[in-house]
Amino acid sequence: MEIEIKNLWLPLCLWYEREKRDLPWRRTKDPYAVWVSEIMLQQTRVEAVKPYYARFLQTLPTIRDLAEAEEELLLKLWEGLGYYSRVRNMQAAAKQVMAEYGGSLPADYKSLLSLKGIGSYTAGAVASIAFSLPFAAVDGNVLRVMSRIFADDRDILLPAVKKDWEKEISEALTKENAGTVNQALMELGATICLPKGEPKCFLCPMLPMCRAYRKGKIAQFPVKGQKKPRTIVHLNVFFLTDGKRIALRKRPKKGLLANLWELPNGRQEESFAVMLQEWGIKKGSVTPMQEQKHIFTHVEWRMTCYFVLAEEREDTPFIWIEPEKMQEAYALPSAFKKIWEEGISFLDVWQNEKAEILK
Repeated sequence: MEIEIKNLWLPLCLWYEREKRDLPWRRTKDPYAVWVSEIMLQQTRVEAVKPYYARFLQTLPTIRDLAEAEEELLLKLWEGLGYYSRVRNMQAAAKQVMAEYGGSLPADYKSLLSLKGIGSYTAGAVASIAFSLPFAAVDGNVLRVMSRIFADDRDILLPAVKKDWEKEISEALTKENAGTVNQALMELGATICLPKGEPKCFLCPMLPMCRAYRKGKIAQFPVKGQKKPRTIVHLNVFFLTDGKRIALRKRPKKGLLANLWELPNGRQEESFAVMLQEWGIKKGSVTPMQEQKHIFTHVEWRMTCYFVLAEEREDTPFIWIEPEKMQEAYALPSAFKKIWEEGISFLDVWQNEKAEILK
């Protein structure tokens, strides 16, 4: 390469020390805390992670605490962050660490990679930040930065391209600079070398060396291949209440939102009246609510929503909980949050109207 990667580090690190954001996980080199932050930050905004990070470490301050935690507590701590497999994998990895490494994360890249839910990015981040080991932490931000600096027209969605950049960067790191360089590259991608037409090139410490900028082709990098379109799923979703409590059920143990609580729902091709009957609702009133949409990585839910007041019911395949219990103990995925909030508003109105009639 015309530019040697190692020559990027000095201006990059000087910029980072001067401009870096003050984030709570940057105030520690504790391997457990670094690991927790890196898992939370996957596909989640920094500002959204801050309160979760603090609460998680306050509730589960050690790897042993994480390994021994009840699943409902884990899911409640993670509620709203999404991608719940992340926290389940963290617990599985914590159990591995307790069994194989005496309760401490191993200061070894390959050993970190062997833990459940830890891929090359997280292993590189923990290894370099917590243990000063010279391994790259390459995510989408870093791929964008490097592809622009070197005008690399390879598809960054290809695993081979990521692996190549991991190798190139790792070989240019030292034990003295690894943690700082990795964090600086992440910070540059998150705050300056932004995606699409928004990069702040004139604030970038890499500007004199950036080939894409010199060629006037910033917008053409990085190169990304076509992703498969999301599958659209149409659902009927029910805020089902007996006037005091709300119905919840658990999702299947495998698949999307596995083993989490949800509002009763079913495919729209099925009659919702038949659904209610099959669920043991013999008599009730149905009020339409706002339609909702929720986007997952590969699936999009389009939801037609109903407030259902169950006036007569038999045994149902649900648990029935008071609204305040939801806040205390049950983790409801973000896909259902707006429906829950609107349903609670409907329920408040109904309870107030009933109180007026009884006066």
